[in-house]
Amino acid sequence: MLKTRCKLRVFVATNSPCLPSRPPVHHPPRCCFWPHALPPSRDMATSSELRSPVLPRGRPGHAVAVALTLLLLAAVASSTAAAAADVVELTLLTGAHEKGAACLDGSPPGYHLQRGFGSGEHSWLVYLEGGAWCDTIESCSRRKMGVYGSSKFMKAAEFNGILSNDQQVNSDFYNWNKVAIRYCDGASFSGDAEAQDKDGSTLHFRGLRIWEAVVDELMEKGLATAKQAILSGCSAGGLAALLHCDDFHARFPKEVSAKCLPDAGFFLDVEDLSGERHVWSVFNGTVHLQNVREVLPKDCLAKKDRTEVFPCSLNQLYSIEDLSSAPCYGIRNALAPDGSFPGQSWSGCKTDIRNCSSTQIQVLNGFRNKFVNDIEVVKEKKNWGLFIDSCFTHCQTPFNISWSSQASPVLGNKTVAEAVGDWYFERSYEVKKIDCEYPCNPTCSSQLPT
Repeated sequence: MLKTRCKLRVFVATNSPCLPSRPPVHHPPRCCFWPHALPPSRDMATSSELRSPVLPRGRPGHAVAVALTLLLLAAVASSTAAAAADVVELTLLTGAHEKGAACLDGSPPGYHLQRGFGSGEHSWLVYLEGGAWCDTIESCSRRKMGVYGSSKFMKAAEFNGILSNDQQVNSDFYNWNKVAIRYCDGASFSGDAEAQDKDGSTLHFRGLRIWEAVVDELMEKGLATAKQAILSGCSAGGLAALLHCDDFHARFPKEVSAKCLPDAGFFLDVEDLSGERHVWSVFNGTVHLQNVREVLPKDCLAKKDRTEVFPCSLNQLYSIEDLSSAPCYGIRNALAPDGSFPGQSWSGCKTDIRNCSSTQIQVLNGFRNKFVNDIEVVKEKKNWGLFIDSCFTHCQTPFNISWSSQASPVLGNKTVAEAVGDWYFERSYEVKKIDCEYPCNPTCSSQLPT
């Protein structure tokens, strides 16, 4: 029987620093938003737990991360040289206090805005940063001491992958207005509560207000006149994109092409290798601690008492049919269990799938089959698309190498970027792509971020 603790990430593979070796709730996670991984620390998830596509500049380990990224790009370089990442300054939300929008420590939330140009002047891409969750007072207290809980530590960010303004890297969206909303609430931009920290200070669980206030401000800055719009995000940000998809879609007139692109945002409630349901524990704790009810399906909530709210909080558990009625494209790796991997036998496998034994591959593929079965309902949704590869990586939209390079996973002769473009612009009706079992896909490169 398969026992894999899985957070289904819509668009990911399994050999990555985003593949947690421990439950993410115990450490402020790395966001799935920028191109380089943050260095591990006592209060930060390990390199295999979380990553952020929009990594702030000037943080410890940044130079090393840049060097490693350049080496990887060089190894897969095409005939054209890789362009330098765009650096976009941080903008703090105006009037955050009056709007009740705050990071965990009470500081104002922030975002990075890069203006579009040319034919993309009236097109917008809004990207929600990821970085796991905090489900206890203790974990949220630790989290508020870093970028995932306070804007005091946030700096400029680098835009790569789907956020890049390089036409060779991001041919369909390079000249759009692009926004990266920073993640500092610990509940996928969905909580609305307060709690007392052990030191007597207030912990602000205001993710829902952050979402509403930042999007309202963006509407004033031009989003309201968009002709085309996408809401995306990775990992916890991918789940947030799913939870807020209908609200985002409803903000525009019917003639506007507003769609949602969750990357690594599906999570399954199954046992991990130790037999525990860690995902259930994390989400159940987060839902109750941070009052994550407003964004959950009302029909499901009406059938559950307070002790059973969790089944409404995970996309797979409250039924993928309830996730969103708006057009949605799910990008996810079908092979990446976010498990605890007890003992040393899985340590090599979880960091490099080439080190996995045949038995371990069977376990991973068992997880993949479980996910594919559960996602079956989406195949019937006409306005949904899927790109489910079996590569060993996590979050593929925010990194050049996985988004559109020669090392990008390929399904149906399409890279991730090409498949997303075909779905959004309706260039093809074949927009639901599901990979075969690992290791059948020869395009799964070991150089992909993990």
